Formats: sequence, C-alpha cells, structure tokens
Amino acid sequence: MGRAIGKTGVVTALGAMSGTSLDGVDAAVLRTDGRAISAFGKTGYRAYTAGERRTIAAGFGKWHGPEVDAAARVVEEAHRLLLGEFDGVELIGFHGQTLAHAPRSHGTLQVGDGAALARDLGVPVVWDFRSADVHLGGEGAPLAPFFHHACARYAGLTGPVGFLNLGGVGNLTWVDPAIEAPDAPGALLAFDTGPANAPLNDLMQARLGQDFDEGGRLARRGTVETGALELFLAEPYFARMPPKSLDRNDFAEMVALVGELSDADAAATLTAMCAAGVAEAMQHCPRPPERVLVTGGGRHNPVLMQMLGVSLDCPVVAVEEVGLDGDMLEAQAFAFLAVRVARGLPTSCPGTTGVRAAVGGGTVSLPGQSDDA
Repeated sequence: MGRAIGKTGVVTALGAMSGTSLDGVDAAVLRTDGRAISAFGKTGYRAYTAGERRTIAAGFGKWHGPEVDAAARVVEEAHRLLLGEFDGVELIGFHGQTLAHAPRSHGTLQVGDGAALARDLGVPVVWDFRSADVHLGGEGAPLAPFFHHACARYAGLTGPVGFLNLGGVGNLTWVDPAIEAPDAPGALLAFDTGPANAPLNDLMQARLGQDFDEGGRLARRGTVETGALELFLAEPYFARMPPKSLDRNDFAEMVALVGELSDADAAATLTAMCAAGVAEAMQHCPRPPERVLVTGGGRHNPVLMQMLGVSLDCPVVAVEEVGLDGDMLEAQAFAFLAVRVARGLPTSCPGTTGVRAAVGGGTVSLPGQSDDA
C-alpha cells in the first residue's frame, strides 16, 4: 500500500457507512490528499431488506454472541456487494455497523471484518476507526468532524458554521474554517446532541409497520406533549459538557414517554425531542454559527426542519445549499479519514471526542495479508 498511496498527492478513496437508522449502506468516492478535498466521485447505495434490518437490530446493545455474529455476516455481505461495484479505487474506508457504544465502560463495537473485505475486493481497507480513540480516553464519536472542517473550506466558508447530522443519533460539529488544521485549538467542537431519527423510526415500525415518518406526514397531524418533552430535557446528558456521545438506545425510554399518546401525537413529540436536543446543544458552541447545515435523513423531514428553524437563532438549511451531498456525507467522511489514517494523520482530537491528544485511529488491512497491518 505504501507505494500505491505514498506520503503525498491525491488518492482515489472509497468510503462506506452503515448507520444506526438501518436504512442501508452508503458508498462514495472522494479524491483527497487527506487534508483537502479535490473532487467528489461516484456514489452508490444498497438498501437493507426487512430481514437484514431485523438481524442487525437483534444485535443492538450486545457485545458478543450469535446475534452479533449474524449481524456481522449481514453487514459484511452488504458491503462486499456494494463496494465491489466500484472500479479504480486505491483505498477503502470501512466503518462497519455500530452495535454497542459505551466508551466509559465497555468500549465501542463496530461489526464487520475489514481484513476479509480487503482480501475479497483486492484493495487496502482501513477500518476499526473508533477503538484507538476510546483507548486513549475519547468518546470514539463523532468521527466526521475532521471531514466537516474540510467541507467548510472546500465550500469557501469563512465564518463559524455548524454541521448537524441527523441520522439515528444527532451530532453537531461546530467549525471555524478560518483555522487551517482541524486538530488546531479552536478549529472544531463536536458532540452528540441527542436522539434523532432512531426513536421515531422505532415507533413507526412498532405501531404502523413503516420504516419512518415519510415527509413528516404523521407528525404534522399531531400535537406535541409538553410534559413528555420536559421530562426528556431533564435527562442528565444535556447538562454534560461536550465532547460527549451516545449509543443508539441510550434514550429508549423516549418511546415509553409517548406510549399513551396517539400515533400522530407520539410522532410529533418524538420529532420535537430531536429538535429540542439540538437547541440545547447550541449553547455549547464557542461562538454562534452563521448557519447550521443539516445532513442525514432528518433533513428530508420538513416538520423537523421547521422545528429547528424556529428553535435556533440562525438559518437552518440542508447541506446541499453549499454544494454538498447530505445523503453521502458520512460515506465520504470515511474515505477522507481512510487517507488520513494511511498517511499517519490524526482523525480525532480533544475538541471532537475528548481524547487526551490528537490521535489517528484505524487499522489498515492489505489484500495479500492474513493478519492486520
């Protein structure tokens, strides 16, 4: 890999992401030297079947056992099929699927064997991005902030900006693009804002057999239960100073809080909880962002976007407004991080995960090796 990637120059990298919302696998090509974005390339998507989603979901919150092994097999095969459709790639960034995340106790678990993918696809694979950060006292999440910093500079932004990712869990990256290096003091602050789509998706599946509240149609018909919202905001997590991170199921009791409500009122309340968590998060920003750029599936929910627009003191828009692809940003992020790992550059720092010092996480596996590099 050293001859193929080298220490300098632009690399064609392929990143992949399977998030906790369990919609499927995203893949995207990025041209980068690990510091700046040169160009965006081909993208792809493979949806999980209903059976595959059930298999992966059965492993949530577990650290080992048959459910974890079954989830890993589904994740690896889905990635193998999708990533195999890409040609001309020099390096792959493989995040895997998070099943459990408890950095202050057990650690973090992303299933999927990057070494097996490297052998099967014939391309070096960077994987296990989070473990090194956790071992050095970090939260292991979020990991996209270094890429968000590169995106802000690519888009020509000069003032502070927020990148808000609304997947299964919400996370915010505050970026000062005027600072050149992402690990420099004051360049970044990042943390999880609270639950995003996961509780609402779980509610929709349990009550209506639907994967999500498409277009926010159900929530639009409902009324927010303010008592449940107040109980939600009383959770100690919101008082913790960042950096901080969450597991997908840390707020599982949210569904219980709306258990007696009608379908529409429950959907409206869970949507409002997501927006309220983001509003609480904004108080931690070093300076108010000039605008918040929303990525992830949540930006497709007009009810949630409207709630955010009312709750925040700055414009809230989809990342497409600055020429980015909100459906592929996380996959692109792991392409970017893969190049950084391959070149010995840090992928997280105290301002993004609370790690003691800037660290480059990730294991590099080569196609011709039986053991991890």
